[in-house]
Amino acid sequence: MEIDLRQLSRTMAYALRHQPASFGLILDDEGWVSVDLLVSALRQHRSAWQQLHVSDIEQVMALPGKKRYELRAGRIRAYYGHSIQQRMRRETAVPPARLFHGTTPAAYKQICQSGLLPMGRQYVHLSEDRETALQVARRRTSQPVILVVAALDAHQAGIQFYLGNDSVWLADTIPPLYLTRQ
Repeated sequence: MEIDLRQLSRTMAYALRHQPASFGLILDDEGWVSVDLLVSALRQHRSAWQQLHVSDIEQVMALPGKKRYELRAGRIRAYYGHSIQQRMRRETAVPPARLFHGTTPAAYKQICQSGLLPMGRQYVHLSEDRETALQVARRRTSQPVILVVAALDAHQAGIQFYLGNDSVWLADTIPPLYLTRQ
């Protein structure tokens, strides 16, 4: 029986980002867990996945689109550990001059006051291109608001940025001073 890789990816996200304990997983301080333990937990989670192998996990990671997982030295983690209590540590990096953030009109009013905040996530998520930010905003609204982040200026003023993956940047917060509505 062929494994539905998209369903597997969604379940991996749930296990690695939201509810590792419900899968019997304990993530380390940086969100890593043994890939063998993840495979074992996934096999127990769904009877159709009894023949699941690490190669299936690797196929999920090779799917087109946003890269969500990192596999290194027999361990795996989600790039973003949204609701796990421990904060995933990241190395700081110098961002490009501009980054983008897509939001809703209602959230934009609050952002004008307080800036960009993680809002239940571990970091603020920023896109390298306007189109990705627009796509993110459209998940929540039919009237997206796109913000341009003066990322390099903010970095030079002491705000730390972290590379999330190929096209996503992370920050702790972004004050309104560095945001412009596009």
